[in-house]
Amino acid sequence: MAYKINEECMACGSCEPECPNNAITGGSSRFLINPDKCTECVGIYKTSRCAEVCPFGAPVLDPVHKESQAKLLAKWKKLHPGEP
Repeated sequence: MAYKINEECMACGSCEPECPNNAITGGSSRFLINPDKCTECVGIYKTSRCAEVCPFGAPVLDPVHKESQAKLLAKWKKLHPGEP
């Protein structure tokens, strides 16, 4: 399941550099996560970095984009071809 950033976001920017997939971008009043690039950090980290570093708890799982661990890993491999 991809993450999304809820209305708690204060656009502090702490999450953006943590995303290994460049899925997070700045919006007009808060940051946004591209669900096509979000892998919940499966493939590189044990936890989702955006949720871990956000001081406001804004990154939350998006129930609209449910994905299995296998699908998240496949997405990671597609985004990062040739990386282990």
